[in-house]
Amino acid sequence: MAKGTTVRMHRRSLIVLALLSVVGFLMLVLRLVKLQIVQGEELQKMASEQQLADTKINAQRGTIFDRNMKPLAQSATVWTVVLEPAYLKTEKTKELVCNGLHEILGIEKEKLMELASKRSCYVVVKKKIDSDTKDKIISFMTANKISSGIRLIEDYKRYYPFGKFASAVLGFTGADSQGLSGIEAFYDKVLRGEEGHVVTAQNAIGTDMPFDYEQMIPAKNGKSLRLTIDETIQRIAEKNLREGILNNKVMNRAVIIVMDVKTGEILAMAVEDGFDPNEPFKLPDDEVKRIEELPQEERSKAKNEALGKQWRNKAVSDVYYPGSVFKMVVAATAIELGLVDENTPFHCSGAIKPCEGVRPIKCHKRGGHGAQNFVEALCHSCNPAFIMTGQKIGTEKFFEYYKLFGFHEKSGIDLPGEASDLFFNADGSMSVTDLAVASIGQNFGITPIQMVTAASAIANGGVLVKPHLVKEQLDENGNIFQAVEMTERRRVISESTSKRVIDMLHRNATTGSARNAYVPGYRVAGKTGTSEKIGLSGPQGKDYISSFCGFAPADDPKIAMLVFFDTPKGEFYYGSAVAAPVFAKAMREILPYIGIEKKYTEEEMEKLETSTPELVGKKVYEARDIVQNESLTPIIVGDGDEVVSQLPQASERIPKGGTVVIYTNGDSDKTKTKVPKLVGMSVYGANKAAAVANINIKIVGAGAAQEGLISVSQDIPEGTEVPIGSVVTVNFVHDDQVR
Repeated sequence: MAKGTTVRMHRRSLIVLALLSVVGFLMLVLRLVKLQIVQGEELQKMASEQQLADTKINAQRGTIFDRNMKPLAQSATVWTVVLEPAYLKTEKTKELVCNGLHEILGIEKEKLMELASKRSCYVVVKKKIDSDTKDKIISFMTANKISSGIRLIEDYKRYYPFGKFASAVLGFTGADSQGLSGIEAFYDKVLRGEEGHVVTAQNAIGTDMPFDYEQMIPAKNGKSLRLTIDETIQRIAEKNLREGILNNKVMNRAVIIVMDVKTGEILAMAVEDGFDPNEPFKLPDDEVKRIEELPQEERSKAKNEALGKQWRNKAVSDVYYPGSVFKMVVAATAIELGLVDENTPFHCSGAIKPCEGVRPIKCHKRGGHGAQNFVEALCHSCNPAFIMTGQKIGTEKFFEYYKLFGFHEKSGIDLPGEASDLFFNADGSMSVTDLAVASIGQNFGITPIQMVTAASAIANGGVLVKPHLVKEQLDENGNIFQAVEMTERRRVISESTSKRVIDMLHRNATTGSARNAYVPGYRVAGKTGTSEKIGLSGPQGKDYISSFCGFAPADDPKIAMLVFFDTPKGEFYYGSAVAAPVFAKAMREILPYIGIEKKYTEEEMEKLETSTPELVGKKVYEARDIVQNESLTPIIVGDGDEVVSQLPQASERIPKGGTVVIYTNGDSDKTKTKVPKLVGMSVYGANKAAAVANINIKIVGAGAAQEGLISVSQDIPEGTEVPIGSVVTVNFVHDDQVR
């Protein structure tokens, strides 16, 4: 019995042992499956991270050029200082290296010693040092016969050679060369290229192994961009915008956009006041002072808001009420639908009630315009006439064409942060009152880029095009990698409607409410706009946006321009006096630059300027006769027989009937006069004051007719001493307060 029990126990033990072996084997298999299949990829990654140290190397960021290949943003070579502790074998060597870097870089010696003691072959000490500092380090290494332990890695720093120029368009980059705003952000992947790497092997205790176990994978440089921006046109826009801000005491920045109406290329996009992309986090002194006066807990938020405001591209990221500029769109819609023509009659009594129970909407002219046709209503910028036109269009068609002109969708411009419109209701539904105020450009919000794009559709024959800022992408050798073609979004109006509206807007700029945008010798077309900023206090309890949108030449439009001033606080606030003169001054420079030839009317020919003849070296009597034959007035200074100098200089442009001073001895050209006050006068009054002071005035900003003009600025301040005969440019506007 004992023997049988022993046998059974033995068998049971074998069975248990077998089961345990099977279970153990299965657990081992499961564990291996988990390690190799389930966690295999993760464990391999962890092992690689423990065995390899990976340091990134920045690629050279591509250059941003203007359309004429002038660099606007480029990457300058800088260096990263790297320590190689594994090669610093002795404390004496560490001391020597750390002392040298302390003196050159200004980093605390204790910090350097800590870095030099790391178990590594690659420790970054300082990034983006300049060439002079790099040369000092090389000289130190040479003088002390240091061949290893310090390494200089080539890197790049973004540089904007023209400072604030086009900063809202270009944007800026961060510390790691990443684009943070503007073109730099939108095309970051194109410009940035591909990072390189320094991969260093590590031993079992985590120390970097020697140079033989290091691999460098070079970076791939980014592509460059050729913009549609023209540096000359951009400078003209920025200059005139700054002048407009100063003359009109503009409080909330301003915008000029210049666009090729046929291709959608943006030739200029000026947004003032901007920032220097070389120092994007630097605020103006007055803003810093304002923030420092705030409680401590509010300063950080205020600083971030101030930075965001100065980086914000107002041309694409802000919406505004377009005001009467939008009447060109309403006119085009009504003519396209056959609801009105140029001779359709309207009557303006000074106000109109859209429906019963609603307050009347006033016209800017008290007492109204009386009987007028549609062209006259546009030239008068008559609110009642355009409210009646909106009623003819109706809410459904109004919203349909609002969408066709691109206002209910983003323009698609290649910039970040483009805003969407703010219409009454997303589905386009409108009340009778909504339709009335929308017909005069009030109570709905669009962006400046949407407005100038819609104006371009009117100007180019009726096709809505996509605005864009990049013309081409270029490889490292300057070859075209990718060209950006013109994109037609859709046809909006017929060529016939386009031509008819252009003719109306040209008449408006010649004899209508847009006369202050008139440019002698050029056919321009356009519309003024003055919109209320509802809910804000300002002059007379309101703040305004003053704008002008137009194009030229009217007989074959090439460029459209929108001029936009937010919250002018000067003597005037309406678009005809604030924005239209800036449009005219900018166009006067841009049109000849792009090769548009002047074509004067007979009336303009009578008022043409003339070139001052060459008089130096001639006898006084000869010089006097030459001046008089050019319809100019001579003034002889001195008692010599021969002309030694003259003012204005030869070939300088002055008005017919102007004064030429003939100097006849060496000291006579020192004769001075004081510039009188020439602001706030009629053309006659300013000419009279100039004649009394023996100076010339050059009239700018005026329409073909000079009646009803008032001077608003002079380029040489009152009281300035100048040689007699000097030319002072005086800017005139029509003081009709048309919105």
